[in-house]
Amino acid sequence: MKPKILIVDDEQLVLNALNRALNKDCDVILSLSGRAALQVLREQAVSVIVSDQRMPEMTGVELFKEAYKIQPSAKRILLTGYSDREAMIEAINTGQIYHYIQKPWEPQELKQLINQAVELFTLERENSRLTEDLKRANEQLSQENRILTKEVETHYTFDSIIGESKPMGEVFALMKKVIPTNVTVFIQGETGTGKELVAKAIHYNGPRKNNVFAAQNCAAVQDTLLESTLFGHKKGSFTDAIKDQKGLFEIADGGTVFLDEIGEMSPAMQQRLLRVLQDGEIQSIGATSTKKVDVRIISATHVDLKEAVRQGTFREDLFFRLHVMPIGLPPLRDRIDDVPLLVNHFISKNVAKGSKGIAGISAEALDQLKTYAYPGNIRELENIIDRACIITELGVIDISSLSGLDVIHVNRKSTLEGSTLPEAVYDLEIEMIKRALSQTGGNVSQAAKNLGISRMGLYKKIKRFNL
Repeated sequence: MKPKILIVDDEQLVLNALNRALNKDCDVILSLSGRAALQVLREQAVSVIVSDQRMPEMTGVELFKEAYKIQPSAKRILLTGYSDREAMIEAINTGQIYHYIQKPWEPQELKQLINQAVELFTLERENSRLTEDLKRANEQLSQENRILTKEVETHYTFDSIIGESKPMGEVFALMKKVIPTNVTVFIQGETGTGKELVAKAIHYNGPRKNNVFAAQNCAAVQDTLLESTLFGHKKGSFTDAIKDQKGLFEIADGGTVFLDEIGEMSPAMQQRLLRVLQDGEIQSIGATSTKKVDVRIISATHVDLKEAVRQGTFREDLFFRLHVMPIGLPPLRDRIDDVPLLVNHFISKNVAKGSKGIAGISAEALDQLKTYAYPGNIRELENIIDRACIITELGVIDISSLSGLDVIHVNRKSTLEGSTLPEAVYDLEIEMIKRALSQTGGNVSQAAKNLGISRMGLYKKIKRFNL
């Protein structure tokens, strides 16, 4: 579409001349007076207004003052004679005109000036549109953020941690004490007991809930990558460092960093973490200076860190820095009373996801679930119920739907007879790893997923057990 140009002059011959010079490239509207021009502006949007300064009843500068009230974004060009210099200067100083051109004007010069004015008008209008779009997008994003934050806070309330048994009551009591503080928390528990869920509940119900919660499994990545992930790196500090990258400690400044499987951290990384806990400082890979950060550290592990300290694989000074407020999560076999609650919770989750034909679970099946040892803890129980919901499709989950559970149950009884608890856990862990590797044809990644542990964690267990 051609840009719409309003030309105002009290002489028809001048209007005609301007029309001939501009109508090829512009949609030209002609007005013989300022009053008529104002009426046009009330009815039509224009890009540029070109007006003579000397006109009866209303001068060009006076017209522009009124035009600004109607269409402030239209660009205004004043045609002046030498004697109109004072009016021109006033118009420039008060911001009433975009430009001026002295008489006698040259058609080519006027065309060029109008083209520039049209480009500026178009650019400003587009910028204004983009600004409004961005404002609306930000408002929508802020609203969605508030909704998501509320959902996250709701998801990680105490109600999201299922349990009414005495051991879980003790866990809840400790959580209530640490939540309003910024104290460093250490969570001890077997794989699948819900360590990250507890960490998130502490964060999202505490004073840092409006800031970032960043989680990292220390066993899931190699040492060099873990260092970059936690502390960041500078461009060019190593081969693949093509740009500066912030680490989790800097990203979560003011929030919480959750370090899962802290017992798998190398001595070098332990030293770097100790500096964060002692001085609140981090240093990116390749950086020459340190940065102060304010993060709450929550760590977790399934291994006995005290034993690791005795064996010299974990720093004693770091252990005491992390072990300020320990929370021990009981394995599911020690809180069997919670199994019915958990089963109903997982069935409800499956129904919400589309398993609408599941009506519940039989008493016999529930009794069977209450006699099982759950080496994979809550995560394993959830997997069992998920499979049962798929197998059942309609009606009530019964014993026949508990795929593979009987075999494990028999093996567990034979394993426990005449064994100490550490021996039984050791034997059962080896048995489950062997079975997972056998079921997946030796696929370590899939076996690790089925076991509910990281690929790196499984590799370390295979090496430790010499499998």
